[in-house]
Amino acid sequence: MNTQDGKIALITGGSRGLGRSMALHLARQGTDVILTYRSNRTEADAVVAEIAKLGGRAASLQLDTAIVAGFDEFIARLRETLTKTWGRDRFDFLVNNAGVGVHASFAETSEVQFDELMNVHLKGVFFLTQKLLPLIADGGRIVNVSSGLARFSLPGYAAYASMKGAIEVLTKYLAKELGARKITVNVLAPGAIETDFGGGQVRDNSEVNRFVAANTALGRAGLPDDIGGAIAILLSPDGGWITGQRIEASGGMFL
Repeated sequence: MNTQDGKIALITGGSRGLGRSMALHLARQGTDVILTYRSNRTEADAVVAEIAKLGGRAASLQLDTAIVAGFDEFIARLRETLTKTWGRDRFDFLVNNAGVGVHASFAETSEVQFDELMNVHLKGVFFLTQKLLPLIADGGRIVNVSSGLARFSLPGYAAYASMKGAIEVLTKYLAKELGARKITVNVLAPGAIETDFGGGQVRDNSEVNRFVAANTALGRAGLPDDIGGAIAILLSPDGGWITGQRIEASGGMFL
């Protein structure tokens, strides 16, 4: 049943893993989707085709969220896509989901690794959102994807989690500053999820998977659809009074 007819969501990193699940869950509730991909157009086009089978409209655009210099060109392609596909000049929902994983102890984290994480998870999110503001409809919504690692600490994620912590602070400022336009801004923080993220450790390493399950109230590691479903809830018609909040979807990790 479509409950969001006429709404359009832009999901960065929407061609695989959590982003793919988000796109499909939103399509099932009637939201059209523009998804970005960094390098694998085939994966992105497959998601677009899946959404079409569900009766929705979708498009995919290439974007490297770490390269701020490329954002203006991306905005131009986005404007063109909105006009050609939807006959509109604005979209409704932004999900800042694109990410990369680096696992290294604090003592061994290199400046190159730090900069890679910062460019994707903080600088890229900051300036892409800034440039997209004129294209987000008043009354729209923004969801920034963080991590359970911003609440609890596991060795090897100091740099990654620091970027996510910064995004959680940024989210509160955006919620305050964009409130006048009735735009809500929230954080969704997944726990450990079975995807290929970070080398697929949670999915493919049975020891890691058992560790996660043993420390999770619901007794298992998360699945992509757990996060796709959470995004669909936040962007549902009934979610409009939630803003400036951190919502963790972790099944109760480390309670």
